[in-house]
Amino acid sequence: MTSLWRASGWVLLGAALILALSLGIRHGFGLFLAPMSADFGWGREVFAFAIALQNLIWGLAQPFAGALADRFGATRTVIVGGVLYALGLALMGSADSAWSLSLSAGLLIGIGLSGTSFSVLLGVVGRAVPIEKRSMAMGIAAAAGSFGQFAMLPGTLGLISWLGWSAALLALGLLVALIVPLAGLLKDQPMPAVAGEQTLGEALREAVGHSGFWLLALGFFVCGFQVVFIGVHLPAYLVDQHLPASVGTTVLALVGLFNIFGTYLAGWLGGRMSKPRLLTALYLLRGVVIVAFLAVPLSVWSAYAFGIAMGLLWLSTVPLTNGTVATLFGVRNLSMLGGIVFLFHQLGAFLGGWLGGYLYDHTGSYDLVWQISIGLSLMAAVLNWPVRERPVARLQMAGGVA
Repeated sequence: MTSLWRASGWVLLGAALILALSLGIRHGFGLFLAPMSADFGWGREVFAFAIALQNLIWGLAQPFAGALADRFGATRTVIVGGVLYALGLALMGSADSAWSLSLSAGLLIGIGLSGTSFSVLLGVVGRAVPIEKRSMAMGIAAAAGSFGQFAMLPGTLGLISWLGWSAALLALGLLVALIVPLAGLLKDQPMPAVAGEQTLGEALREAVGHSGFWLLALGFFVCGFQVVFIGVHLPAYLVDQHLPASVGTTVLALVGLFNIFGTYLAGWLGGRMSKPRLLTALYLLRGVVIVAFLAVPLSVWSAYAFGIAMGLLWLSTVPLTNGTVATLFGVRNLSMLGGIVFLFHQLGAFLGGWLGGYLYDHTGSYDLVWQISIGLSLMAAVLNWPVRERPVARLQMAGGVA
């Protein structure tokens, strides 16, 4: 650990702080659902669609942001993403229609997140650390995003209570603007061209021809569905069940707090055990936790227990999935390939966020979406089981690193 910090400490620190801001603020968007919908008389589908669109745009933009980071260095990509993210928050604070909400919270923040989140920043970390430390370093960086969730959720709720939802979004935009100077810590430069190295097209053809790549991507779809449905709709679900609004905020904060430990542990285990088998276990455990949450009588304490248990499993999939992609295909195009896998995560996120609002408005209940989440856990476990953590032939011939 000491040698890791000496060699790459500033890069890891910069990535961790940026992820804490970017993801910490993003995880608090569910707190704006109730006040914005009440002020404008919207059903829950309007806000849910804007956040679902955000996740879809984020996913669609992610491979392009990753490719730019791989070829031109991540620093510029992160700066542009930070500016768009801050602008999106400022405009979201003045949104007064479904269209303006979708433009700000959906389009601008979605593009901004593509430059300031996992695929780009874990690509930086993956290139900066030795291969034997890669999984653990990715776990540390991903855990920082969880700390941001834990720290920012109570802060966001406090801002809404103090300033109102509109001014709170402006204040959060100022915080996100700090990403721009923090990008200087990454010191990520374009990787030097090597004669005979893969082109982008060759890297894509190699990945899409590999069954493990598609299995990882489809499994990650499930992760996106579950975390966005829970992150956006759980506070409202708990209020519907006659629990105080503060309980939902506390549950999401517990998710963030315990995900710090879960994500770090996943990264540590990923360096010692099969990452695809760990993914299978994580998705199965998610299904068990959701079943238990729905089966026991709901109370403040059962809600808190759900937050703790789900937190341990929340983003643990990220270092394991990205670490497997790095093992299979190397780090030269890691941000781009990780971005494509992440696109599937965001397709799931779009469906989870939007479907939660749509089915609630049409059925008056979230029951069906919870059931879908359980079934998807089983599907993801099955998909990840056959993935073999073996570098492609090109890497084996080159000694396993590229």
